[in-house]
Amino acid sequence: MLKGLLEGRVALVTGGSRGIGRAIVLDLAASGADVAFTYRQDAQAAEEVLRLVGGTGRRGWARSADVTDFALAQQVVQEVLETFGRLDILVNNAGIHENRPIWELGEDAWDRVLQVNLKGAFNYTRAVAPVFRAQGSGKIVNIASIHGLRGREAGGNYSAAKAGLIGLTKSVARDLGPYGVNVNAVAPGIVATDMVRALPEEVKAAFVAQIVLGRMGQPEDVAHLVTFLCSDLARHITGEVIKVDGGQYI
Repeated sequence: MLKGLLEGRVALVTGGSRGIGRAIVLDLAASGADVAFTYRQDAQAAEEVLRLVGGTGRRGWARSADVTDFALAQQVVQEVLETFGRLDILVNNAGIHENRPIWELGEDAWDRVLQVNLKGAFNYTRAVAPVFRAQGSGKIVNIASIHGLRGREAGGNYSAAKAGLIGLTKSVARDLGPYGVNVNAVAPGIVATDMVRALPEEVKAAFVAQIVLGRMGQPEDVAHLVTFLCSDLARHITGEVIKVDGGQYI
C-alpha cells in the first residue's frame, strides 16, 4: 500500500470478500481508490470488508454475483459506472478449485472450475473492454497461479483454467494496448488463506518445503503487487505474468 497512489481511481474486484480478494480490495482502498467488489454468498464477510473500506476514507460497493453469468457481468459493470461515475481498474480474482487426479476428475468438476476461473474472467474483461477502450486508459489484473505455469498434481482443471487465464491476459494485452490499457497477471504460489490454514499440518509443511524463502505467502503479498500494477508506476508493464511465490516455482 502506498497512500494516495490510486487517488481518484475506481476499481472493481471479483471475489472480494475473502482471502486474497479481500486483501486486494483493502490495499486498493488504502492506496486511494474507491472499490467495488463482487462476492458469491457470504454477505456478512462482504459487509465487514465494506466497513473496512469505509475506515480508509474511501467509498465501497458490494454486489452478490455469479461471475459465470455473462449478462450479469455487463450489468455489474454498468452499476459500478452509475454508482461511481467512472471505472479505471478491474481485478479478476474470483476462483475455485476442486482437486482430483485425472482418473477421478468428472465432467462437472472440470466445467465448474473452468467456468468460474476462466469464463468468469472473460465475462468481466469483456464487460470493461469497451469502457477502457473508449476512455483510452485502464488497468486489468488477472489472478492466475504458478500452477498455470507448471501444472499441479490432482488439479488438471485448475491448472488448465489458470493457464488459459494467462493466455487470455497476453491476448487482451495485445488487443487493448493500443488504447492505453495495461493487462497483466499475478501468479501466486501457496498463500495462507483461511482455506489453506485449515489443511492438515503435514500438508502445509510439504508446501512450505517447496518454498525457497521458507514461509507461506500472505494475502497482502499478492495485494501489494496488484496495487503496483494498477498504478502509474507500472505504466510500461503489460502482458506480463509475475510470480509471488517466495521461490516455490523454482
